[in-house]
Amino acid sequence: MNTVVQGNPTGHQPPADVVTEGLQPFLHDVRTTLYAPSLVLSRPAGDIAGGPDGFFHGDRRLLSRLTVGVEGVPVLPVGDSLGAADRTSFRAVLRGVGEHTADPAVTLHRVRSVEPGVLREELEIANAGVKAIRVTVVVGAASDLVSMNDVKSGRPSPALPAAVEDRALVWRRDGVEVRLAASAGSPAVDAGAGEFRFEVALAAGQSWRTTLECAVTDDDPLRFPAVARDAVPWSPTGLRSADHRMDQFFARSVGDLERLLLSDPEHPEDRFLAAGSPWFLTLFGRDSLWAARMLLPLGTELAAGTLRTLARRQGTATDPRTDEQPGKILHEVRREELTLSGGASLPPVYYGTVDATPLWVILLHDAWRWGMDPEQVRDLLPHAEAALEWLAAYGDADGDGLLEYIDASGLGLANQGWKDSSDSIRWRDGELAEAPIALCEVQAYGYEAAMGGAALLRAFGRPGAERWEEWAERLKERFRESFWVEDETGRYPAVALDAAKRPVDSVTSGFGHLLGTGLLDAEESALLAARLAGPELNSGFGLRTLSTDSTGFNPFGYHIGSIWPHDTAIAVHGLVRAGFPVEAASLADGLVAASAAFEGRLPELFAGHGSAVDSAPAPYPASCRPQAWSAASAVALLQAALGLEADVPAGTLSFSPRAAESIGPLRLTGLRVAGAPLAVRLDATGRVRVEAPGSLTVHGAERA
Repeated sequence: MNTVVQGNPTGHQPPADVVTEGLQPFLHDVRTTLYAPSLVLSRPAGDIAGGPDGFFHGDRRLLSRLTVGVEGVPVLPVGDSLGAADRTSFRAVLRGVGEHTADPAVTLHRVRSVEPGVLREELEIANAGVKAIRVTVVVGAASDLVSMNDVKSGRPSPALPAAVEDRALVWRRDGVEVRLAASAGSPAVDAGAGEFRFEVALAAGQSWRTTLECAVTDDDPLRFPAVARDAVPWSPTGLRSADHRMDQFFARSVGDLERLLLSDPEHPEDRFLAAGSPWFLTLFGRDSLWAARMLLPLGTELAAGTLRTLARRQGTATDPRTDEQPGKILHEVRREELTLSGGASLPPVYYGTVDATPLWVILLHDAWRWGMDPEQVRDLLPHAEAALEWLAAYGDADGDGLLEYIDASGLGLANQGWKDSSDSIRWRDGELAEAPIALCEVQAYGYEAAMGGAALLRAFGRPGAERWEEWAERLKERFRESFWVEDETGRYPAVALDAAKRPVDSVTSGFGHLLGTGLLDAEESALLAARLAGPELNSGFGLRTLSTDSTGFNPFGYHIGSIWPHDTAIAVHGLVRAGFPVEAASLADGLVAASAAFEGRLPELFAGHGSAVDSAPAPYPASCRPQAWSAASAVALLQAALGLEADVPAGTLSFSPRAAESIGPLRLTGLRVAGAPLAVRLDATGRVRVEAPGSLTVHGAERA
């Protein structure tokens, strides 16, 4: 058999197909090209070469292999570049071909682009030498048509047999057809080997080109279709600041968010953000809500679409298997049942989340304040009332005035807050907490939802405002009575209450979710601000999820020592709202520093070793990237730095840039408030000048 020679696909570790069977594959060195609901994962050299790699569409892998090599010639990668979320390029040298000095003479350039259901690879062989060359380019391809869940499990999957039709490789199974063809080059096509073979002859200075195109036909409609390029629910944005890292983080994040958009098939005009690539490229209640909330400075259109998409799927019945309950907002939607480790499995539509329901109400309230059309708000108020009723009737199932959860079926998620891994809620000595569990941050969400819901009901002339204000005040009292504990440093709220209503005493990043919500008084807020600023939680690159002095702290633990960008951004915003700009700026600076290590594309999470140990953060190997709420954190940090708050119903727009010292001066464009453009300029003295709707009274800034 002839040999196609390629270099080490990663340049620093064995190829991706060296994976321990049955373990979730690592993602930290993959290159992701994305246009939801399609994406490509590949090696840094560009090859789709095993492990998690593939061309995916709608939670199904269409190509499990796509390699480009040259027969008998080492193809050595020299670089790759992410031009945009949906476009990546790769360069390699054909070592020893056409060379007459030590300089490389012949190169391979691959430009990958993705559209929904379509992958294109533009291939170019360029001869910059002085000799004529002749090479055989071999493209290898395979398909297994397995689910994303199967890929995530690490289980090997056999390739499907291919057919050759009209000089294309074709794979079919269960109503799905995948077709791969070349635009030029007259290749020989071998179905058995899964290969295209191109004979390429180039004189000095000549180039050869072809384009590979892979497209899918699927009889099963997608759960959530793509969003057209001209239907992005925000205006073009721009940031120029004193910190180029912040500029890169912002630009990359907004670009990624555009390609994470999906639409509601029932109402395609309603768009929302998929949670993240690759495992969570679908509707997630919590993630989609948080991301939309962080992006409110870009306008309310995304928030409105997210709210309506989730409202159409709001619970109406009681079903222990799906965890559906009347008024409850769902956790996630999948194409098929999702099998988890430890024997758990989630139905295609699953409601096992304690926080999505209050977060839905909070987003509706905040979108109203940013200027969402009052009639659109009014239309959603019955859903808000149902969500509030869920808080009282099901969220507080035992009537103790606090919100708690338990996996009643025993087949779903054991933990149902955002830290939803099985070992995330633990005592300081490492022992796991027993459910039902009442999380500290969920009490803050509940309080904020009840108060925001009351404000909406009162503003729109509906009954019940006083009831929910009283409910919120009772929750605040119960929180103060039940959650606060003390150690040698002082008082702090426990991460949770366990089944026996005992405060679970670990110190966590959950503190940041309490600040600025109204749940705490000034003294309590100061205690938490100091904790968040301390080295046990503040890593220098963001907040650790668990304090370093806790038994079981693990920098690579999913929720027990790692750093989640959205978690830090929430804390930064809370610190600013609570009056602690110095502590907020410190955390924000760390997150911006971390973003540079990831080329502006912050992952779902990364390791919590910290800047005292590492000059750059280490990746969490299985982290998703890009992730919606990590990308949205860039906007949240800018809002916090500017101290930007909108209250369109009251006719005000406020600025207090006390946390902006490290990134100012800056100019930020593409924001929207009350449905109109908003641009902000911060000068070196801290003065803010804005271009804002004339209907709003501006505080803390001058009109440009």
